[in-house]
Amino acid sequence: MESELINFSMGSGPLIATAIHDGHLVRKELKNIMVLKEEDQLREEDPFTGDLTEVAKTRLIGLRSRFEVDLNRPRDKAIFINPDDAWGLNIYETRPSQEMIDRSLEEYDIFYKKINQILSDMKKRFGRFVVYDIHSYCYRRNGPDGSEADPLSNPEVNIGTGTMNRELWAPIIDRFISDMRSSNYLDSKLDVRENIKFKGGYFPKYIHEKFPESACVISIEFKKVFMDEWTGKLFEEKFNLLKYSLKQTVPGVLQELEKLNSE
Repeated sequence: MESELINFSMGSGPLIATAIHDGHLVRKELKNIMVLKEEDQLREEDPFTGDLTEVAKTRLIGLRSRFEVDLNRPRDKAIFINPDDAWGLNIYETRPSQEMIDRSLEEYDIFYKKINQILSDMKKRFGRFVVYDIHSYCYRRNGPDGSEADPLSNPEVNIGTGTMNRELWAPIIDRFISDMRSSNYLDSKLDVRENIKFKGGYFPKYIHEKFPESACVISIEFKKVFMDEWTGKLFEEKFNLLKYSLKQTVPGVLQELEKLNSE
């Protein structure tokens, strides 16, 4: 079942990039009772974030939709049932059976067992390591022709550090933000701010609790300026520039990690 949940490739170096909300697949038994429109499902997922994991040599991409199981929420809230669970969206014609829910929770447990194995191995190999926890978020919830969300509270890149020991990992976080801001993006500088829109979900919280002295998880939320969130169309130039900006942070982050390891 593991191969149906994630696409994982192990590479060299103490950096892993993840995109756990990239997936769009839903099991047939759930799809058969869904009334959620395809475009609404896609809008609340994080399409194209899997491609952003290419900045790291070790990569993990979620294959299942968050509407099947949300890996960034606590286990007791990982299954969307009611509109209150999912941005007011009506998901099912009839409530999933307990057996269906249990199968989704089994996927959740398999995923976190695998994460624990992967990161335990990285700890053994490198001591300390960095996780790029890559996501994207909507900013045009007023409709395709509606007003955009206020830029003051919706940065182009939100860095979530609310689940970590910020003091311990400060050199890495500060370097990441500085390098991301300095990158040229459409003849301007990216608006990169910390803990404005999101502070990080359950995924980084779990990792920081399991590996408090070893793991630095940087939750990176890209505002969906790189796509039309209502049609799913990718704006390739913007996307490639964001990807390049993210890639440019890697040398500095690894340099700061090496300094921490030498102390």
